[in-house]
Amino acid sequence: MKLFRDRPATKPKAADDKKSFKEQVGALKNLPKFFRLIWETSPAMTIGNLVLRLVKSTLPLSMLYVGKLIIDEVIRLIDVTGDRDLNYLWLLVAAELGLAIVSDLINRGITLLDSLLGDLFSNKTSIQLIEHAATLDLTQFEDATFYDKLERARRQTVTRVVLMSQVLSQLQDIVTIGFLAVGLVAFNPWLIVILLIAVIPSFLGETHFNERTYSLSRSWTPERRELDYLRYIGASDETAKEIKTFNLSGFLAERFKLLSDKYYLLNKSLIIKRAVWGIALSALGTLAYYGAYVFILAQTVTGAITVGSLTFLAGSFSNMRGLLQGIMMRFSQIAESALYLQDLFDFLELKPQITPPTNPLPVPRPIQQGFTFEQVGFKYQNSERWAVRNLSFHLRAGEKLALVGENGAGKTTLVKLLARLYEPTEGRILLDGVDLREYDLNDLRHQVGIIFQDYVRFQMSASDNIAIGQISNIRDTERIQGSAQKSLADPVIQRLPDKYDQVLGKRFNKGVELSGGEWQKVALARAYMRDAQLLILDEPTSALDARAEHEVFIRFSELIAGKTAVLISHRFSTVRMADRILFLEQGQLKELGSHEELLAQNGKYAELFKLQAKGYL
Repeated sequence: MKLFRDRPATKPKAADDKKSFKEQVGALKNLPKFFRLIWETSPAMTIGNLVLRLVKSTLPLSMLYVGKLIIDEVIRLIDVTGDRDLNYLWLLVAAELGLAIVSDLINRGITLLDSLLGDLFSNKTSIQLIEHAATLDLTQFEDATFYDKLERARRQTVTRVVLMSQVLSQLQDIVTIGFLAVGLVAFNPWLIVILLIAVIPSFLGETHFNERTYSLSRSWTPERRELDYLRYIGASDETAKEIKTFNLSGFLAERFKLLSDKYYLLNKSLIIKRAVWGIALSALGTLAYYGAYVFILAQTVTGAITVGSLTFLAGSFSNMRGLLQGIMMRFSQIAESALYLQDLFDFLELKPQITPPTNPLPVPRPIQQGFTFEQVGFKYQNSERWAVRNLSFHLRAGEKLALVGENGAGKTTLVKLLARLYEPTEGRILLDGVDLREYDLNDLRHQVGIIFQDYVRFQMSASDNIAIGQISNIRDTERIQGSAQKSLADPVIQRLPDKYDQVLGKRFNKGVELSGGEWQKVALARAYMRDAQLLILDEPTSALDARAEHEVFIRFSELIAGKTAVLISHRFSTVRMADRILFLEQGQLKELGSHEELLAQNGKYAELFKLQAKGYL
């Protein structure tokens, strides 16, 4: 991660991210796609919400008109001498009361449906995000730019729910304004012009500052990820030992403060400018409103309109002003939200480069010849260095092949190519004489069982941790326990309070933490869960001592008789049990043969083997 202090203190942020008003309006094209997702979430709730809002939009005009009638009736009754018939007045009051009760009920109904539909939508998009992320290539996850896209998309699954309510409220208010405008136009069309003068300046100001806010937020995505990371490692059970041992709290707190203060200052400047302009433009709108109000009062005093009409027109003008301001401010917010929503759609439109062919072949059962690397080379995105290059060798069916070499030699890259987690940059890999790209991708990965050195310690039950190796068998207790017995994890699990139902890790209540070696035995059980033809162990026993690792590999060799296996280990005493050993150096094949053959060659393998053997003397 790039150090904050390396960043220029006065560097302007993301000029390219700045969005014009035209681009904000263009972002509204995302709304139809957005509402299709909402409709798919729950058609019934969507229709119910729209109907309630349509009814609600008619109520303000109805209540204002009934209020006008009440005031006019009261003034009429004041002038009446003798007995007064109040029946009509009480009827109007009852009507207004009924409208108020209906309005309250509809508001509660809208709030309820917004909440339920919003939760369902958030769940649906979160699931979409998880499922789509699983289709993307491993190399994409190893790219910082991709992570920025993923982070922005992840935020949209929970923060864009309010957009649904905003758009529906917008439609509701537009219908309400349509009803109210009829009354104002009938009285004096100039009131509509004054109304627009009152609200348009504020709208333009808010649009401008929303654009600036979006630009700042988007351009700071990498820094926000760094802040989240610092916040996490500064207070996490996984990092607590190092934080205390190396006294890192001050360093991390200072690093966080420097970065967060810089963002605060940029955001503060923007907020202050927004507030100042907002006050000025709002004052202009208020003056226009009171100008219209004075005009209506003058008409009432001269007798041109009744007092009831005064309240109706003043109420209509006030309501329309508030609604128009709301619509214009909300439009700017909707446009901003639509810009952010684009981040979610952009992520969902990302395509993997590793895709199945049009007419995929099933993986041979059993594999007859094995895997052949033909001049295979691979380099990571945005890297000029080849991780592996000119790899040519044959992994025979049923053979146990060990990969050895110093750190960074390309061992893990090689097995990821073998499992088709990576696509070769050059050359090709054959399975039984057919290019690996011709096979069904899911079927191929189903036939490969792989445990990496950096396996995930899932904060789940011991049973679930093992079943992850073949998740379709998560209910198969016998298979899960059998896999644990094979990996020597069963004795560990039997000592736990809740046995196989015991939650592992300390993140959740009553969770139990395991030692590194115990975790590795649980992870190894995942390999036995899968009835794969190719098994790969990428240094999964590094936390075990030499004797325990040797025992695990001996047991592994016995249990996978007849299957193809690739083993990676830094302990040469362990890899010597493989049929052949492939020695990698700087991404290239240096030596290949059995343990005895490589010792006889007296090359680099023999040199390192003897060097390591001295350490045990």
